[in-house]
Amino acid sequence: MITKSVFLAEITNLELEKFLEQHHTVYIPVGATEQHGPHSPVSTDVLIPQEIAKRVAEQEGNALVAPALPYTLSYPHKGFACEFSLSIETFMATVKELAISFAKAGFKRIVFLNGHYDNTYAIAYACAQAAEHLPEGAKAFPFNHWDGLKPEQLAQTTEEGRGLHAGLGEVSMIMAIRPDLVDVDELNTEFPNFPETITKSPALHTAFFFSSPGSVYEMTKSGTWGNAAEATPEKGEQFLEWGVASVINLMKDIEKTFEELPIRSKK
Repeated sequence: MITKSVFLAEITNLELEKFLEQHHTVYIPVGATEQHGPHSPVSTDVLIPQEIAKRVAEQEGNALVAPALPYTLSYPHKGFACEFSLSIETFMATVKELAISFAKAGFKRIVFLNGHYDNTYAIAYACAQAAEHLPEGAKAFPFNHWDGLKPEQLAQTTEEGRGLHAGLGEVSMIMAIRPDLVDVDELNTEFPNFPETITKSPALHTAFFFSSPGSVYEMTKSGTWGNAAEATPEKGEQFLEWGVASVINLMKDIEKTFEELPIRSKK
């Protein structure tokens, strides 16, 4: 069934019931409400996965996009005025209960499409907590919208891994989605002064940011982590297209994995 909108919030209960007779996938965009430099909206991490989910649902025709989860884990930004967080326990409980609720409604693929890296592990653990409460055949799982990007695409969107917050990638995508929300007069460039390390391990990133409230505030003057001055809506449109392909391919891969990987049933 083709509903009048891919947004769950814009359809009726009857339309949802008819939709669920044929389709069973819902994307729940998960973001954050936090500072994104002096130039970009605090809803950046919500707007991007929401737009990507919308485009995926429109292109595939078999999914709905639920209202986004905007308050999550932003504690590395503690110190800025715009840092509105839930505790880790509350956030995980929210994800778990949403997964159960959507499954009880009839959805069998509840996809928490994340746009804020700091949420990654907590969403996964919450989905694991929800698993034993879901009806037979229902799955809840997390994807970051960038998880399926090709290496060269990820390199471009993240400025070779150097621009991870309010930089070229994010600002370009917001320019493509809601240009009116970007203050172009305030676009700036700032890169944290990361030291040379022996291991160059991603574990350093996890250990520093995930365990240190206020870490982004302490290491930046503006809250920008990248080159926002080079952002353009054209680049943003390209990055969004890559994000859509990323999610579509991830969904194909996860279905194949669910189907082919197990060799015996759970006890």
